[in-house]
Amino acid sequence: MPKLTDDEVGAALGRLPGWSFDGSTIRKEFSFKGFTSAVGFVERLVEPANAARHHPDLEIHYNRVVVTLSTHDEGGVTERDLALARTIEDVAEPQDP
Repeated sequence: MPKLTDDEVGAALGRLPGWSFDGSTIRKEFSFKGFTSAVGFVERLVEPANAARHHPDLEIHYNRVVVTLSTHDEGGVTERDLALARTIEDVAEPQDP
């Protein structure tokens, strides 16, 4: 899958609120009620990421998770990253037990 142009990424991120682009990755910080919700979010990412055969870089902080996506083989952002970002949005609802 070819690397997208900066304009293509920018246009796509217009439909993904909160995501930013730094030229080679897209990134978003998600906030949750607490640690349990943050880790639960990461757990919910496992199945869709494995199914897509595309895995995000994750930073877990107490009640925040930073997700970064890039297609390393292409040296930047591809449609795979945008598709996974859309999926991540679908599983991002905070869920404290």
